[in-house]
Amino acid sequence: MSFILPFIILIIVVVFIHEYGHYYFAKKYGVGVTDFSIGFGKELFGWNDKSGTRWKICWIPLGGYVKFFGDRNVFSQADQEELLKKYNKEDQEKLFVTKPLYQRSLIVAGGPIANFVLAIFIFLFIYMFAGKDFTPAIIDEVQKDSPAEIAGMKKNDIILEIDNSKVESILDVSKLILMSTSEIVDFKVSRYDQELLLKVKPKIVAGVDNLGNKINKRIIGIKLSPYNNEINHKKLGPARALIESFKEVYFVTTSSLKYMGSMIIGSGDSSQLGGPIRIAKISGQVAEFGILPFISMMAYISISLGLINLFPIPLLDGGHLMFYAFEKVLGKPLSQKTQEGFFRIGMFLLLTLMFFATFNDLKDLGLF
Repeated sequence: MSFILPFIILIIVVVFIHEYGHYYFAKKYGVGVTDFSIGFGKELFGWNDKSGTRWKICWIPLGGYVKFFGDRNVFSQADQEELLKKYNKEDQEKLFVTKPLYQRSLIVAGGPIANFVLAIFIFLFIYMFAGKDFTPAIIDEVQKDSPAEIAGMKKNDIILEIDNSKVESILDVSKLILMSTSEIVDFKVSRYDQELLLKVKPKIVAGVDNLGNKINKRIIGIKLSPYNNEINHKKLGPARALIESFKEVYFVTTSSLKYMGSMIIGSGDSSQLGGPIRIAKISGQVAEFGILPFISMMAYISISLGLINLFPIPLLDGGHLMFYAFEKVLGKPLSQKTQEGFFRIGMFLLLTLMFFATFNDLKDLGLF
């Protein structure tokens, strides 16, 4: 239960924000919304608002959906003429399929956009009220015969960049090394007021993270310490906090894309790909450390949900945006038969991904 409750809270918040993004743009452009559901399956409880939308919580809290007025296939344009015959002029104005291409695109993209906005607001809150660390990353020790020593790192070097990403805090170093997908990691260090570029080939060793979960660590063999043991942790003003929030969302997004790209070409560590079981486990572990780590994790999960939904895979938001791109180029929607073919491919890809992620989750639990 200690894992399940935080996981349910996290999923409900992130999914609600995602679906509300769709709902917001739908209402903005006059599309009727009949259902706003958090979860799938049988309804646990719900209510109707003044516009006739049924807001409900269902018993499988692993997603959600917004159902638009009159749509058999929410985002399909191929059967538009057949659909219009069923409704009078007033009701036709509430149909999703009658809206201009840019409005339909914004309605579909509204979910991922909302996820990115949620992450920005979470980071903004943290940086303004809890602060952000800016302690310089100074090397206190270089282990003998380690990759760092072989590359030429020395005690008192100040790490400035890792793979062209600026190191703003001592906390950034392990994160940037872990997120790197290159066999050789580029370090820019400052030594006696000179900047040096050093190339380090990390060792890959089996280990555990700070929560005790199994991971493959990239080790270079250095120990860091703050200069004169002084920690530079400070609260930021609204403008600076907003800038840092955008930078963090951008970093997580680009790093995730690089990681996924490396898995596709076979150079990435696919064993770290997890699904709902791993998310539930980690969310419960993080919640034990307090509200700030938990909402930080919520921000990262929200970014992941928004990013994955933008992939051009049918059944995902990005798949529908792909169809709209074809519609823009061709001047008409793809045929229903073509869309159904794409949907079958999308279903296969998603089921394969879910199977692989679940297998990793079960293996992480020691069941395989």
